[in-house]
Amino acid sequence: MDFTSEQEAVRDVVREFAVEELRPVAAECDAEQSFPEDVWDDLADMDLTGLTVPEEYGGYDADPVTYALINEELAYGMLSVATALSVHGLATSCIAEFGSEDVKDEWLPDMATGRPVGAFALSEPQAGSNPAEMSTVARRDGDEFVIDGTKQWITNGKRSDVVILFAKTDRDDPGSVTQFLVPKDVDGVSVGKKEDKLGLRASDTTSLEFDGARIPAEYQLTEEGRGLSAAFSILTGGRIAIGAQSVGLAQSALDAALEYSQEREQFDQPISDIQTIRHKLADMQTKVQAGRLLTYDAARKKASGDPQETAMAASQAKLFSSENAIEVANEAVQIHGGYGYTTDFPVERLYRDAKILTIYEGTSEIQKKIIARHLLDD
Repeated sequence: MDFTSEQEAVRDVVREFAVEELRPVAAECDAEQSFPEDVWDDLADMDLTGLTVPEEYGGYDADPVTYALINEELAYGMLSVATALSVHGLATSCIAEFGSEDVKDEWLPDMATGRPVGAFALSEPQAGSNPAEMSTVARRDGDEFVIDGTKQWITNGKRSDVVILFAKTDRDDPGSVTQFLVPKDVDGVSVGKKEDKLGLRASDTTSLEFDGARIPAEYQLTEEGRGLSAAFSILTGGRIAIGAQSVGLAQSALDAALEYSQEREQFDQPISDIQTIRHKLADMQTKVQAGRLLTYDAARKKASGDPQETAMAASQAKLFSSENAIEVANEAVQIHGGYGYTTDFPVERLYRDAKILTIYEGTSEIQKKIIARHLLDD
């Protein structure tokens, strides 16, 4: 694939960071379910916490291809970190695209430096794949909005300082969903329990409770009723990032399996000499590369500015790459045999982490629905 010299340089720097700083701590962070805050500060020092912040506010303002490259390389090292950063990027994207100049001046320069950390609150306990069913309400009261409701599956839920929140302004009107910025330190905002998850265990995932939380009216980011269209627009870019993360995780699993297969001997030969293993490795490589091509095709479509083509390509990239990540990680465990089922090797963690890629920011089933809708011109 053709990348500019600048994109290749960024990729190489982030890959080195992933290998030297993320991979050595990934197993410990997973076991302890702890996020490496020192690594987050390192990302800030590299200007990566400002990836989706415009340059005039001190950000990196990465183009879609560079954004995908960075997500791929970080996920190669540790998916939990890549996920935390991409969600922070969703939050800064929302502020940059929909916030007033005063709101952007207030929040983006600091968020570009990594603090405050951003979160994105769309899903609810009873409203996941269909956010129009959400029950969180933002009621206008003079110069403020009063927010009541519960949000679920919030990445950076505990460690974040500011939340991009989607709520109805009319409880009975699904078309009234609107986007708001909510600082976590206002009265009436509380963090629910930290989820004990199958994978992605170093990334904190919580619920958020809003009980009479008051925010200034100027923290309304979109016109009333434009919240869902804004969310879907932002999530298109997010799905490209998840496609890239899927490729990065799958590449990590493939590399681990390739190395192990050349070291492990059975029947007086490296298992990489056994045709069955060689075929597995060939299939894994093909799947990784196919996902990579789909993902960067989507990123280039986003850079070209065609929203319809981008939406379909982003869903294709996320669907194909995330499902492939599970398959590649599964084969990596199989190649490791019994050792692959232990924490002595990274492939069991990669296998557990991979599943979430098919769920968050739109399940595989939702991606198929989007692709079919575009295909049938619904």
